[in-house]
Amino acid sequence: MNAIIYCRVSTNKTEQATSLRRQEEELLQLANKHNIQVVKIIKEEMSGYDIDRDGVISMLDTFTNHQANCLLIQDETRLGRGNTKIALLHQLQKLNISVYTGTDDGELQISEADSMVLQIVSIVEEYQRKIHNMKIKRGMQRAIEKGFEPSRNFSNREFSPGRKRLSFPIEQVVALRKQNRTFDDITRILNQQGFDVSKATIHRRYKEFENVE
Repeated sequence: MNAIIYCRVSTNKTEQATSLRRQEEELLQLANKHNIQVVKIIKEEMSGYDIDRDGVISMLDTFTNHQANCLLIQDETRLGRGNTKIALLHQLQKLNISVYTGTDDGELQISEADSMVLQIVSIVEEYQRKIHNMKIKRGMQRAIEKGFEPSRNFSNREFSPGRKRLSFPIEQVVALRKQNRTFDDITRILNQQGFDVSKATIHRRYKEFENVE
């Protein structure tokens, strides 16, 4: 596994700087013990309740770009506290990132309470997707009942200048689909990478790729 070491303290006091060094040293030992390759070390001085951290953004970007698939932290509070911790754990789960901690001397053992909250978050997110898709489907059905013909949108489109064809890595979309990721997840990941593309465009291009294959 390729891993990121993430070290955090809440202030920039001298004793906290010592804590950062100790966290790094202990996590390097943990990586060596489990034969994990460290590809990046992130250290920052920010509150665990603050999710807008440069280190967190860098960490998530690295995972999204498939440059690492494991996170090493001293304990779960180094990742974050309160709702921030839950939000980041949920995001790491969606990205299929393994989390190792020095406290557990191996993979993170999530508490029963946190596990329950993460399950609830996942269920709510899934139902939000279903509601969104249901609204789109019903809206389209009502439009068709009123005379709208979707096929007309595709006729003679080669003669229309339209907008410039968006460019994004279709290979990454295919790889994510093989991981059973939803198009909502894939859209979010590509948007985080700077590709301003909609779910509909990603889905259409993926289907085009499938037909070519």
